[in-house]
This record gives sequence, C-alpha cells and structure tokens, in this order.
Amino acid sequence: MLLDPEKTLFVRGAPPVLLLAGAPVHDALPLLAAPDGAVPVCEGWSILPRLTLCVVDGPGDHGLVVPALTAPVHGAAGGSAAPGGMPDWCEDAERAGGAVVLSLDHLPDPCAWPALLTSGTTRGGFLRTPD
Repeated sequence: MLLDPEKTLFVRGAPPVLLLAGAPVHDALPLLAAPDGAVPVCEGWSILPRLTLCVVDGPGDHGLVVPALTAPVHGAAGGSAAPGGMPDWCEDAERAGGAVVLSLDHLPDPCAWPALLTSGTTRGGFLRTPD
C-alpha cells in the first residue's frame, strides 16, 4: 500500500519518529502502552528508511510505502515541518537501529509527544531496521 506523504510526519530525534495518519496498517499495529515513556518494540515489524521511499513492513500482508522525498520532516533546517530533511532523518534511524512508528487518526502537533503515548488510541512502537 502506498501512503500519501501528506498523511505522514517524520520527526528527527533519537530515536526518530514516523507519524502516520489514517494508515491502512493502523489496526494491524499493536495498541501502544507507554505511560512511562518507554516505547516497546513492535515484534514482527520493521522499517526500511531510504531517501526516496520509507517501507514499513509487518507480518503477513501488512505494510506500506511512503514516498519519503516529498514528505514533511519536523526538525529539518529552521525547525519547520517541510520537505528536505529526509537525509538527516534516515541517518537518525540508522544510528538508532530503527524508528518509532505511531499510527493515529490524524496528525497531531509533534510537541504533543506525552499525549501520543497515553491516548489509548495510538498504535505502534519501535520498529527495527532489517539486518
């Protein structure tokens, strides 16, 4: 499945975060339970971050592709959420060995991190990059 880059937000950090809105894999991802801020690993899921495409792969037929080159990246130059920071986000993911992927109904303010972890409706967790 191809997910429109306008339904994503890549957030730089350690670890980096990929926010998905209305993703077809939403119900397949585990419900997030991280009240203490420790995001659990999503077993059976992986992420392959690349400059032009980002692949989220799950068990069975679950997965999606994001055209990453045109996707917004929060924490890019100037702190904006604009296209252009994908090389840095990919480097963040490489250093972290993966990324936190969170699936929601709609994209929130990226500063609402604590609310995402305790909302009771967010799905996802840390996805490792393949070996």
